Amino acid sequence: MGLWELYDIEKMDEKELEKAASNFHQILNELINTRRLCNHLDDIIENSIDGIFISDANAVGIRANRAYEEISGLKRKDLMGYPVEQLVRDGIISVSVSVLVLKAKRSVTAEQVFLKKGKKVLVSGNPIFDNEGNIIMIVSNLRDITELEKMRTELAEKEELAKKYETEIKTIRNQLLRSPDMVVEDKSMIEVLYKTNKVAKVNMAVLLTGETGVGKEEIAKYIHRNSNRSENLFIKINCGAIPENLIESELFGYEHGAFTGASQRGKAGLFEVAHRGSIFLDEIGELQLDMQVKLLRVLESKQVTRIGGTKPIDVDIRVIAATNRDLEQMVEQGLFRQDLYYRLHVVPIMIPPLRNRKDDIIPLTQLFVTSMNKRLNANKTFSNGAYQILLNYHWPGNVRELRNIVENAMVMSESDVIGVDDLLINKANKTRYDIRDNVNLAAILEKIEHEYMEEAYSKYGNVRDAATSLGMSHPTYIRKRKMYSEKFFNERA
Repeated sequence: MGLWELYDIEKMDEKELEKAASNFHQILNELINTRRLCNHLDDIIENSIDGIFISDANAVGIRANRAYEEISGLKRKDLMGYPVEQLVRDGIISVSVSVLVLKAKRSVTAEQVFLKKGKKVLVSGNPIFDNEGNIIMIVSNLRDITELEKMRTELAEKEELAKKYETEIKTIRNQLLRSPDMVVEDKSMIEVLYKTNKVAKVNMAVLLTGETGVGKEEIAKYIHRNSNRSENLFIKINCGAIPENLIESELFGYEHGAFTGASQRGKAGLFEVAHRGSIFLDEIGELQLDMQVKLLRVLESKQVTRIGGTKPIDVDIRVIAATNRDLEQMVEQGLFRQDLYYRLHVVPIMIPPLRNRKDDIIPLTQLFVTSMNKRLNANKTFSNGAYQILLNYHWPGNVRELRNIVENAMVMSESDVIGVDDLLINKANKTRYDIRDNVNLAAILEKIEHEYMEEAYSKYGNVRDAATSLGMSHPTYIRKRKMYSEKFFNERA
């Protein structure tokens, strides 16, 4: 029956016809709007990120969207008119949420697995009721949680790894408590020790890098103490402090009569002395090319031949090298052998500068204060203001500079509480001498020379460059630096 058939047009006057026409157009517009809304709803369902599956009151599929196909791997045309419970019996899905909703007569959320694809989804089924309270359809929303489950698994693995890491860190801390010369609180340094602790157990070469004064020697000692060589010797060799004409005899030894001035009994080199122990080659970047060749030969053959000797001597050593220089750049410049670089670069460990280890500054200061109090038989402490100055300083000389500043303040301070004015930070070149006073010019010149030598070493980080910057020969710099260090330390003490 058409809309107009509802009206008896022949009995209607003009006004009634106009009203009927208006009603007709209103009903038609409502139908058009309803159709348009239905189309929009279709678009919304089809373009939903979530998978949508609609079943009727008997849990038979009547609608599914594109996302459902992508998530499930099933074709929706195969599901329409198909009982959802049959999908469970056929081993296609693990559980039917539509069936669970029909039984519970309420919304149900459950995990569902598409067994053939192995994909896990989270399904929320919601019942639609008629006016009499009967379920007429179930709308299920699916969300792929396969990636979420993967992330959960990865998170659990990382948490387990973090627990293991925390346990190992506690072990490292306990080991450090038995090491009176090391204090580590900063996270970046703890990570260095975590890596160092693992390396210590393995007998391989280690290359320690970092600015001068960061504590490379202490890390080398830590590696030795925690290795299977800890009962044997730890020998330190400063490659930049031994004169060039003596370094070969110091490292490899010599036979009697090997050269003028040689002991008649001969002498074992430091590599022989370090047999079954560890040898620490500090400032390895200062080693001359001809000595680099000989060192490489020792590392590869595990044998040394004394100067003037012909019989090779077996040596079982672990080599730990350290430098503040860029060895890779030196290789490119032809200043360091590439084969030796790779021989030493088996396990590189970079030690961060003190300015990047803020949490270590106060504990290290307290360590040095405790040590100096014992030596001076004193009971001095640092004020909060002094600690704040130390925390804000940029520390170009790193831990070595911190130790020097603490020791100087401990010796020179008249009070038991060391304040800001007692620190030598930023006070360089402020010494003034009044010519009206009776002064010992020689002593003043020695002090100035010593200060310049220490500043040069702090700047360049090695003996050779420090000596060159001051126009001094290498042996003279070594001799004077040793003399001044002993002299001025004894004067302070």
